Amino acid sequence: MGAPNEGILSEEPLYDPKILERLDFNKVRSKFNPPVSAVRPGEGLRVRPLRRADFHRGFLQLLSQLTAVGDVSEEQFLKRFDAMQSCPNTYYVTVIEDTTNGQVIGSSTLVIEQKFIHGCAVRGRLEDVVVNNTYRGKQLGKLIIMTVTLLAEELNCYKMTLDCKDNLIPLYSSLGYFLEKGNSNYMQIRFDKAPS
Repeated sequence: MGAPNEGILSEEPLYDPKILERLDFNKVRSKFNPPVSAVRPGEGLRVRPLRRADFHRGFLQLLSQLTAVGDVSEEQFLKRFDAMQSCPNTYYVTVIEDTTNGQVIGSSTLVIEQKFIHGCAVRGRLEDVVVNNTYRGKQLGKLIIMTVTLLAEELNCYKMTLDCKDNLIPLYSSLGYFLEKGNSNYMQIRFDKAPS
């Protein structure tokens, strides 16, 4: 039998969910048809912060539709959750839950970078956008992207950046993102230190 607070702690959100209630979807350049928002995402859906219990709601399986996740144990997941939570105002992993089956079916991450430039401003970075294959074509990708974009604006980011594949440029362009001339190449260096 678990500790008395175990169930409550497992439902603890990564960040304050009330922030999502303040997002103004009237600012969205590309309108939703039918209209949806973070507080009204559609029947049987809920947009909310990542929770500790999402390990059991298919969160990592969802991410595996985006990229390699590896064999992450519940202990590893909880340690990473705690590490993110211990950095206030930095990590905003936001999910869409299908409340009819209790599964996480969409996710996106806002990472806030503290800067010295622009008067010690903050910059947002959009990462790990994914919608479950069986739920695609229902505006959920657009919804999770705009939720996190509006969240960055609400948190006073001076800009939001992302890297995307060429075939996704039209989607992001329709949502107000643009390629910056002279700075539109994505380059990286990888270090083969990922655990096996």
